[in-house]
Amino acid sequence: MSFLLPLALLAGCTVGPSDRPDIVVNDGGQEVAPQTTPGQPGPAALPPLTEPKDATIRWSTCGPEVLDGFTVPANVHVDCGKVTGVLDSPYAPGRGTVRLQVLRAGTGPIPLVVVNDVDGLPGTWYAAKLAATLPPEVLARFSLVGLDRRGTGNSDPVRCVPDDVRAAIVDADPRALDVDGLVDQARSAGQQCSITLERRLPAIDTWRTTADLDALRVALGMDKLHAIGHGEGSRVLTAYADRFPTNVGRTVLDGVPDPNQDAVVALEGVAAALDATFSAFADDCAQRNCELGTNARQALSEILNRAAGTPLSTGDTDLTPGLILRAVQRGLTDRDTWPTLAKAMAAARSGDPKPLLDLVSPVVLETDDTPATFDATLVTRCNDTKSRLSTEALTAAAKDWNTRYPLFGALVSEWLAICSPWPVPTQPVPQATAPTAPPFVVIGTATDPVTPLSGTEHAAQQLTSAAMITWSGTAHGALGNSPCIATAVQTYLLNGTTPHDGTVCPA
Repeated sequence: MSFLLPLALLAGCTVGPSDRPDIVVNDGGQEVAPQTTPGQPGPAALPPLTEPKDATIRWSTCGPEVLDGFTVPANVHVDCGKVTGVLDSPYAPGRGTVRLQVLRAGTGPIPLVVVNDVDGLPGTWYAAKLAATLPPEVLARFSLVGLDRRGTGNSDPVRCVPDDVRAAIVDADPRALDVDGLVDQARSAGQQCSITLERRLPAIDTWRTTADLDALRVALGMDKLHAIGHGEGSRVLTAYADRFPTNVGRTVLDGVPDPNQDAVVALEGVAAALDATFSAFADDCAQRNCELGTNARQALSEILNRAAGTPLSTGDTDLTPGLILRAVQRGLTDRDTWPTLAKAMAAARSGDPKPLLDLVSPVVLETDDTPATFDATLVTRCNDTKSRLSTEALTAAAKDWNTRYPLFGALVSEWLAICSPWPVPTQPVPQATAPTAPPFVVIGTATDPVTPLSGTEHAAQQLTSAAMITWSGTAHGALGNSPCIATAVQTYLLNGTTPHDGTVCPA
């Protein structure tokens, strides 16, 4: 049972407090200067903030099916609604619909749509969590509207991978480098998803999710879509800007995947980023005198080796090396969960697997109301990328990454194999340039295990008009972690002032 994330590369690691100024600007940094092509229209001006008109969405109290397993922050008011999107499968264009769950966090008059990673928290939950961390001035003007992307959360779910096939993929020890076995299971998963989803299968992707965002914009009564993207969710917003350029409003991208369409290039630095994040976690653990002692890396090795011999069992589920690595990967993504991760690892080392299984269970276990995130992640990611490698190339990458990044290299390489049996998509994610969109704010984090800095920088360089600011910290995304970043985003959203390109915020 696996937690599989779209990740990219690392650039630097800064952990702990800093006595540097609140904002440091790189020498030579300048305001973002949009590049234009002679004879072509340039980027639009940042649009003014206007309140909704003729909204059709109906807000009501959130039901337990939406909030089951999630505690709404005490200082955040939430309500819920539904939006209908067009299925728009290439096999049935314009036929069929998809029901989408949305949640409004806060009472500000202007909607600010929030899009999260497809394999992270549901967008509804993430919006409520993010709202609790933003400056009150932002929430006085905006309400955050989280969207559960098609196939995820409480939107029409994707449930297509049989339990035994999902378990075979995610339970196996990635370090065994059984590429042939993984490809066989991935082929079974793809076949079953094709049978179960039929015409829906190719409609679960980033390109068609952009149409859901535009349907949400219309339902909210907005002429422009003001939005925040987190991690892989940022890629949805860049694709939206290419597809619906005249509808783009004020847009913040908090970490962006590397846009390179060669999956090997885009993912090559993922294991390095995870390894660096684990090192930061281990240092933090030692400084706090946590349950793992002074050598968290050795503790993880002990847990993995024990599980490889005799998996720890809760009665229903075994804690295998594959699950352990995925649980740790999930725990590393949110700095706030590091103490929980340390306790869970210590419990596993003592023979109690349940806390680690609790960390990874949303990925692999489904309930009546909520699908396992693995299925929607599998379909979305394989529909988004056109890279398909031979068995020889897959094996070579797995061996190479496992050698250079012995903790997470083999795990990261699995995504290359999992998508290899799938048909090449008709609409892979474009390398967005958004030539006529207003200026974006792109946020990079020095050590981000999900959307590392080098990939975010690459994405920002491709956007025609983007101001890049960087947080010198360790986490998946800087919003909610850095007051300095929050101030820059507040100024952009409220005042329409694009931050100085090259701004660096201390850890």
